[in-house]
Amino acid sequence: MSDSAEEEFTEGPATPGAAAADAVEAVEASTEVFVGHRELLFSIVYNLLGSVADTEDVLQETWLSWSGKKSRSPRQEIENPRAYLVRIAVNHALARKDAITRRRETYVGPWLPEPLITKTAEAPAPDVAEQALRTESVSMAMMVVLETLTPLERAVFVLHEVFGYAHTEIAGILERSPSAVRQLAHRARAHVQARRPRYETTPQVQQEVTERFVAAALGGDLDALMEMLAPEVTMWTDGGGKVRTAGLRPVSGRDKVCRMLAGYAERAPKDIDVHYRHVNGDASAVVFSEESPYAVIVMDLTPGGDQVRGIYAVTNPDKLARVRSGPDGEE
Repeated sequence: MSDSAEEEFTEGPATPGAAAADAVEAVEASTEVFVGHRELLFSIVYNLLGSVADTEDVLQETWLSWSGKKSRSPRQEIENPRAYLVRIAVNHALARKDAITRRRETYVGPWLPEPLITKTAEAPAPDVAEQALRTESVSMAMMVVLETLTPLERAVFVLHEVFGYAHTEIAGILERSPSAVRQLAHRARAHVQARRPRYETTPQVQQEVTERFVAAALGGDLDALMEMLAPEVTMWTDGGGKVRTAGLRPVSGRDKVCRMLAGYAERAPKDIDVHYRHVNGDASAVVFSEESPYAVIVMDLTPGGDQVRGIYAVTNPDKLARVRSGPDGEE
C-alpha cells in the first residue's frame, strides 16, 4: 500500500464500532449535564406552573429537546449548558401555560398550587439568607399571588426576584429586548408588592402558630381560633370538586372562617394523624387519615406573626397523591 493510500485510509470515517462508542459517550455526557441541572430546572418550572405533574412533563420535554440536539450534534459544544437548559425549560413551561389556564377555567372551587414538601420540620435549616429567599419565593401565599400575573410577568419575576437572573440574561431566555424585560419586571414587582408586601416571619413562629391553630381547629376551640385569626382572614379550600366538604369559593372574615372550621372539625375523620412538615418553604400541617393524605394546611401570618391572615387547605386527592407519611413526606 502506498503512503498516499495509507494516509487516505487512516483519515477516513470512523469505524462503526467507534461511531457507536462515540454515540454512547455523548448520551452519557448529555445525561450527566441534564441531571446536574435538574433540581434548578424543577424549581424554576414549578414556580412558573404551580403543578408538580406539569413540571415533570416539562422536564421530560426539556430532556427530549436537549438529548435530541446532542444526538444530532454530539461533538458540538454548548458554551453554557445551564443557560441553554433554562431557556428550553422556561419556553416549554410558557407553551404549556395556555393549556393549564384552559384547564383551570373548568376547575371546581378555588385553585391552589400542588403542595411541594421541601423538607421535614426537624431537618437542619439551610443557609439563612437562602432560606429567607426560598421561603418568600415559593410560599403558598406567594404562589397564589403569582397566579394573578401574566405568564411573561411571572417568568420575569421568578427568574429575577427568585433566582437572581439579570434582566439581560432573561432577555435572552425569553427572546425579548432588555428594555421590555425591565418593563415586565417593574409591573410584576409592583403587582406582587401591592398584594403581598415583603416581611419576615421566623420559622419558629410559623411552626408554633401552625401547631396552635391545628390544635384549636381540630378541638373545636372557637375562643382560641377567634384570638388567633386576623379580622380580615381568608380561607381557601381546594378540593377540586372531589371533596364534598371543600368550599366552592374563598371565605373571608373571622366569624365566617371560624364557623367553617367548626364545621370541618365536626365532619373530620376520627383517626386523624397530623405531621408537621415544610410545604412550599413554610412550616405546615400535613394531615393523614388511615395513612392516606387527607389535607395539607398552610398558614399565612400577619407581618407581626401573631395572627393568621390566610389559610390554604389542599384536600384535592389528585394534588395529595405524592404526599406520603414517611419521614420525608414524598415518594
